[in-house]
Amino acid sequence: MAKTVPLDAPTLAWARAEFARYYSRAAVMPPDRLARREFAAFPFAEATVMRRHATLPTPAELSAYLREVVPRHVYYSSAYYRLPAEPTMAAKGWLGADLIFDLDSDHLRGAPELDYAGQLELVKSRLLDLVDDFLVRDFGVDTATTSFVFSGGRGYHVHVRDEQFLSLTSPERREIVDYLLGNGISPRATVERRAEDVSAGRTAGLADDTELRRPRGAPAHSVQLAAPDAPGWRGRTTRAVFKALDEWEARGWKTAAREMTEAGIAPERARRWAKHLVEGGWAERIRSTRTLDVFGKDPPEDFLEHVIHRVAVDVQAETDAPVTTDIHRLIRLPGSLHGGTGLRVVPLSREEVDRFDPFRDAAMDEKGEERSTAVTFLADARYPFPDGGLHGVAGATDELPTAQALFLVLRGEASLRPSPGR
Repeated sequence: MAKTVPLDAPTLAWARAEFARYYSRAAVMPPDRLARREFAAFPFAEATVMRRHATLPTPAELSAYLREVVPRHVYYSSAYYRLPAEPTMAAKGWLGADLIFDLDSDHLRGAPELDYAGQLELVKSRLLDLVDDFLVRDFGVDTATTSFVFSGGRGYHVHVRDEQFLSLTSPERREIVDYLLGNGISPRATVERRAEDVSAGRTAGLADDTELRRPRGAPAHSVQLAAPDAPGWRGRTTRAVFKALDEWEARGWKTAAREMTEAGIAPERARRWAKHLVEGGWAERIRSTRTLDVFGKDPPEDFLEHVIHRVAVDVQAETDAPVTTDIHRLIRLPGSLHGGTGLRVVPLSREEVDRFDPFRDAAMDEKGEERSTAVTFLADARYPFPDGGLHGVAGATDELPTAQALFLVLRGEASLRPSPGR
């Protein structure tokens, strides 16, 4: 849920005033089935406790709530209830829930080595994998019934409102999560076994009938990757293998060896495989024939497990229970401000996702006004905001656009410069 940096009283008052200014002007689009939703919020206070079980059945009441309460974080339920204001889940009367996916950069492979901007780029690429490869290709989800939302913080949310998913129970949603994570996917099930014509010295059934001489001592069958466009995890594994090979050839065998070792493959084996793949022609042979016989194993399960891990989409939440399986989950309200960054929680269409830049498109809209605020940097800071970016050195003081100053202060990377006399 909300992760916030503690602020002193004057800074809290300033930040709240900036949020109030935003909510006095913003037209926040209410979620569908508004009257069936529960709302909750964290206030601007030195000790914050979530206030929940609110109902805002009309757009006017939602707007008034945001203007009057001025929440630091505001959420609404993914679930629909008969009586959403009741204090217990049993009394609320659950009617169904949107299918929610939460992609957070904290849980992505490779994210810890990146800065905040790099993490947002990475998590967006995984969002597109989730939507295009899993939801649309495998589950047949119509993007017209789907909302994509920049969380204002570390990632993106996907809201699927398709009627066929609304009544799914938590265990049923757990099965979807397991599928996305590749849990229970057998490496053997992602490949094909083809009989080999020993007398002709070729593998029967290759898609392009490419001749493949059988090495001495090799089994009388061939283990192959499925066609790249095969449905489900079979085609996905093939595409992931090809992508990994391309990346390793570009970055060198040592990178390939390190990645495979980190994935649990024995170091000596990882180094040997990496050298053969990158420098010994194995990669080209796999691409041209889709055979995995180069590994000399039937099939190389540890290699395939690594590839499955590479392509799986991690939709785990901050806690042990993924957001997707929680049928009572509270999710950030699109159009609101994130209390840890001051960035807007931005709803997007699938077409808008590709060109969306959080530093350009999620900052508070000043409607042509140019306001600035003086801050002292508490740490070195570098962010790709428009017009040259934001750059600061710890201990320095600078006059910044107010939206950028708010961003740094809420993240704990800057403090307000004291006014004269303070």
